[in-house]
Amino acid sequence: MIKTTAWTLVAVALFSSTAMAQQKALTVASWGGSYQAAQSKALFEPAAKNLGIALKQETYGGMSDVRLQVNSGKVTFDIVASGSGSAARAGDEGLLEPLDYSVIDVSHFYPNMTSKYCVGGDVFSNVFAWNTAKYGTNEPRSWADFWDVKTFPGTRAYRGGSVAGALEPALMADGVPPDKVYEVLDSKEGIQRAIDKIRQLKPHIRVFWTSGAQHAQLMKDGEVDMTTGWSGRFDNARADGAKVAYSFNQALLDYDCFAIPKGAPHKAEAMRFLAEISKPEYQDDLPKYITYGPTNKLAYETGVITKEVAAGLPSSPDNAARQLSLSLAWYSKWETYATEKYQEMQTE
Repeated sequence: MIKTTAWTLVAVALFSSTAMAQQKALTVASWGGSYQAAQSKALFEPAAKNLGIALKQETYGGMSDVRLQVNSGKVTFDIVASGSGSAARAGDEGLLEPLDYSVIDVSHFYPNMTSKYCVGGDVFSNVFAWNTAKYGTNEPRSWADFWDVKTFPGTRAYRGGSVAGALEPALMADGVPPDKVYEVLDSKEGIQRAIDKIRQLKPHIRVFWTSGAQHAQLMKDGEVDMTTGWSGRFDNARADGAKVAYSFNQALLDYDCFAIPKGAPHKAEAMRFLAEISKPEYQDDLPKYITYGPTNKLAYETGVITKEVAAGLPSSPDNAARQLSLSLAWYSKWETYATEKYQEMQTE
């Protein structure tokens, strides 16, 4: 009887534990590849273990997938990775749950790395990059240099299609101080000024790129001499043998984030999970797997990120101080209008 009772208690405990794990199971969707692999190792798996949560990971195609789930009333995602701009638009559309910042501590996050619907997960930079074989020690140091085809002759590539990260460099090249860029852009005249500046460079722009893979490949193949693009992509291209370098000076500081779809089946647990992966002891592990920076400034104080590694991360204190943070408020107000005008210029 004693043995039977003991085994019964064990079975009940195991069943209860399994049921609890299933009850707390979260589904997290991201973009797959090396990016999600890095998130999984640094953030998702350790946090799930520490919280005692069963975690299911999926890849998805972005907010269009969230829209389908929300509109059908069959939401299966609890948390999704997103670009900051995409999350802002999805939140305005009613596709996301407002985040509870009494649960998620962002008091040590960089400014502008959180929004009503999305909490920053990693930081990247939109930079100017150049072919080191072409320019040697004569390196460009600013957006004005990127536009200076006399001092720095050669072909260019530039952001195409989307206006994201396209207009701000043009104004800085035109002499607008970084802290005044969005003030100038907050008018149709300011937007036109930026587009006209890009129009000046257009004869030297061989390619208007539309993806990170494309602009990295352009530099790897030596098809252009300078381009705009995302810092992490150039790091990967350089590791593959590309003769490319870039600067954080006047770069645009942007971030990817995590959001909770409207009607997520485990909203409260998802909020706890976001609070957990926002802690510095998780974020300081991310650079071990991918060259994106943490959004929590305290991650640079744990001792895990060395000075050598920090020197190459977009959000390290020294690098962040040299950059302009993207304004989601500006994109929410002006993106549709500015994109239309920008695309008209590209097709002229």
